[in-house]
Amino acid sequence: MTRYRHLLQQVRNLGRYPTDEEAERALDAVLTLLGSQLTGDERCDLAAALPERARAVLAAQIPLPSPVTAPAFVESLAHTLGTSLTAARWDASSVLAALTTLTDDTLTDRLLAHLPRGYALLFGRADLAAVA
Repeated sequence: MTRYRHLLQQVRNLGRYPTDEEAERALDAVLTLLGSQLTGDERCDLAAALPERARAVLAAQIPLPSPVTAPAFVESLAHTLGTSLTAARWDASSVLAALTTLTDDTLTDRLLAHLPRGYALLFGRADLAAVA
């Protein structure tokens, strides 16, 4: 099984998608949005951990000057996929949790430190950051 196929199967299993096509649609949409959120070493290190096809989707995106909030990320994903916010949150969590299986905890921690508060839950982690 190729690395990409393995990632796709993880997304499909986590998201409980009935077909590979639905899992791939979610994977591509989330990687597209995530690619616009990340810059610097975090972006490069995540890209290096991804299979070639997934890396190409992430790397093709031009990063925004600053990342959007987690709710805005989910809203954008809902718009992109033509789904509800609940479905988009499910899609984002399914894909981002699958990505953590390709990275170590240190890289996931760095990604979360780079992104605004609220993304931890989408990555399948508790958001333990102290409220200011």
